[in-house]
Amino acid sequence: MNHPDLPISWLRTFVAVVDSGSLSAAAPLVCRSQSAVSMHIKKLEEILGGPILSRGPRHLEVTSKGMELLVYSRRMLELQLEAQESLFGPQLSGMIRIGVPDDYAMYLTPVLRSFAGRNPGVDIELTCEQSTSLIPRISCNELDISLISRDRTEQGLFLFQEPLVWVGTPKHEVWRRNPLPIAVYEAGSMAQIETLSALGKLNRQYRIVYKSSGLAGQLALVESGLAVAALTRCSVPANLQILQNLPSEYALPQLGAMNVAVLRSKRSEKSAAVDAIYEQMIETLQLDTPLVPPQHGAVKTHLEKNRQ
Repeated sequence: MNHPDLPISWLRTFVAVVDSGSLSAAAPLVCRSQSAVSMHIKKLEEILGGPILSRGPRHLEVTSKGMELLVYSRRMLELQLEAQESLFGPQLSGMIRIGVPDDYAMYLTPVLRSFAGRNPGVDIELTCEQSTSLIPRISCNELDISLISRDRTEQGLFLFQEPLVWVGTPKHEVWRRNPLPIAVYEAGSMAQIETLSALGKLNRQYRIVYKSSGLAGQLALVESGLAVAALTRCSVPANLQILQNLPSEYALPQLGAMNVAVLRSKRSEKSAAVDAIYEQMIETLQLDTPLVPPQHGAVKTHLEKNRQ
């Protein structure tokens, strides 16, 4: 019995969609248009006689038939890479030291997953710190490349805007207290500066009950009903409420957005491996226009846009 071929380009597209979470995010990874990516998936589904991807509540999900195909697809792509290295010489190698703030780490997931799969000879070391710590480490070549919140246009290449939003828990209604208890990032961070400046302009009295360079502590205080916090929209978990349309006597000020950029060190400009991941970050994360600060549940974040 003759079985239909499974072209490796179609399998590569399928794996890219699974790893990146959407057709649109996969397109630049395989150097094809979104319509071509959709066509590859459709042809595979026609061959297999059923869907390999389904639309989940937040992103594409792999069906049972798709999961079986995914296992073989990864094996075939790995074998092709092994053959290429044997026949044409090794691909990229070396170490890439990457920095990212806690709340932007989710944006790196599709980038790192795809890059690591295509470049097994490259070791990646990831450091999670606030932008105020990462920027100096890039300047003195301790890190090769980083996602940062920038406050000056000369700091790296702009990718997108990430809105700041107020968060709390509805069962505690901490926003009714005066002075307002708040959890903030460490002194000097752009998020803290924006938060305190906005409160000052509104003449809203506040009391800082927690400050940290990390995200986990702020989330713990907010979830416990001890404070509200101003966080990047991408870092808000589902169990917290974005605070908006509060009664006027408890109103919280409108917050701005963080300008997210990719910044690389001078020394890394000689690294082909850093060149490759730099280009992939741009292809995967850069938006043509800034995001509008979202209404909770109504406007999708940058990552959710990439998953469509």
